[in-house]
Amino acid sequence: MDNKTDMTRELVLLLALSALWGASYTFIKIGVETIAPVTLVAARTLIAGLLLLAVIRWRGLRMPRDRQTWIYFLCQACLNSVLPFTLIAWAERTTDAGLAAILNSTTPIFAFLITALITRHEAMTSRKLFGVSSGLIGTALIIGLGALDNIGQALPAQLAIVAATICYAGAAVFGRNFRGLDPMLPAGGSLISGAVILIPVSIVVDHPWTLSPSLHSLLALLTLSVFSTALAFVIYFRLMQTLGSVGATAQAYLRVPIGVAIGVIFLGETLSSTAGLGLVFVMAGVVAMTLPARARVRHVV
Repeated sequence: MDNKTDMTRELVLLLALSALWGASYTFIKIGVETIAPVTLVAARTLIAGLLLLAVIRWRGLRMPRDRQTWIYFLCQACLNSVLPFTLIAWAERTTDAGLAAILNSTTPIFAFLITALITRHEAMTSRKLFGVSSGLIGTALIIGLGALDNIGQALPAQLAIVAATICYAGAAVFGRNFRGLDPMLPAGGSLISGAVILIPVSIVVDHPWTLSPSLHSLLALLTLSVFSTALAFVIYFRLMQTLGSVGATAQAYLRVPIGVAIGVIFLGETLSSTAGLGLVFVMAGVVAMTLPARARVRHVV
C-alpha cells in the first residue's frame, strides 16, 4: 500500500513537472511581447537561481568552492540555459508556443544520437532506431512544410528551437560530470552561472532600462521564473532520485500535448495538419526512445 501511495505521488509530481515545462512556452510567448529576449532570459535565470540557492541553504547544503566544478557549472549553464533559453525566447517572437513545445520535445532523440555517435555508452537497439527515425521525420514534417508558408521568417525561428533542443541534449550528456553531487547543486550553480553570463549581455544588447514591459509580460516572467524554472527544477531533481530515467525523460513527451493545448486555449494558436502529423511521429519516436526495456525471462529446463 505504501509503495502504491508513493508511486502515485511521484506520478502526480511527474504530471505537474510536465505541466510546468509545457506551460513555459506560453509564458515565454507572453514575456517576449514587451521584454527583449536576452533580458527575459537573464531575469529568468537570476530569479530562479536565487530561489534555488535559498532552497539549497534551507536544506543545509553547501555549494562547491573548487574552480573545476564551477567551470563545469558554466559549461552546463551554456548548454542548459544561456543558449537554449535565449534561442527559444527569440524564436517565440515569430513562432507559436505550441510549435515550440513540439520541436523541443525531440531532446531525447538528439541526446541518444549524441551518446550513440560520440560517447557510445548506449546500445543501438531496433526500437531506439525506430524512435530516432520517427522523431526526426516528425521534426522534418513540422519544420519543412510549415516553413514553406513563410520561409524568410518562420524557418530561422524553427531552426533556432531545434538548435536549443540539441543544446538540451548536450546538457543531458554533459550532466554526467556531476555524479556524486546532490542534484540541486548543479541546478542552482548552473542557473546562477547563466545569470552571470546573461546580465552583462542584456545590458549591452537590450539596454533593459529603456524597455517598457507590460504587466502581463512581467507576470509571465515571474511565473516562468518561480514555477516553470525554480519549482520545476526542484521537482525534476527529486524525480531523478525517485523515478530515475522516467523523471528525466517521460516529461519530454508528456509536456508536448500540454504545451500545445495551453497555446491553443490561452493564445488562440492553431496548428496545421502537417504539424499535427509531425506531432504524431515525434510522440511515437520519443515514446519508443524512453520506454524501459522489458526484462528477459530465462526458462530453466
